[in-house]
Amino acid sequence: MHASYAEQGLRILGFPCNQFGGQEPGTDAEIKEFAKGYNAEFDLFSKIDVNGDNAHPLWKWMKAQPKGKGTFGNSIKWNFSKFLINKEGHVVKRYSPTDDPVVVEKDFPKYM
Repeated sequence: MHASYAEQGLRILGFPCNQFGGQEPGTDAEIKEFAKGYNAEFDLFSKIDVNGDNAHPLWKWMKAQPKGKGTFGNSIKWNFSKFLINKEGHVVKRYSPTDDPVVVEKDFPKYM
C-alpha cells in the first residue's frame, strides 16, 4: 500500500509496542532490521506504549476521537490496530487488529 499510494499523499506510520504478549521485545534497531526482511518501506518509529499511564500522546489523542473509539472503548486490544486519518488530521475510521489491510485500502478513495 505504501508504494502504491505514497505519491497521492498516503503515509503509513508504524509504532512498535511490546504491551501485547511481548511481541516486540527487541531494540528499535532490531525491530527496524526485522521489518526490512518484509520490505517495509513505511515510516517505523521507536517503540512506544499505546495503553496505560505511559501511552504516547498521539495514541491517547487517536483513541479519544469519536471515530477512534473501538468496540470495547478506547484501549488498544492487540498489535496491528489501525487508524485512518484524513488530510485534515481527523480520525475517520478505526480498524481492528484482525482487519486485513485490504479493508483499509478500500476506504482510501473516500479520503484521498
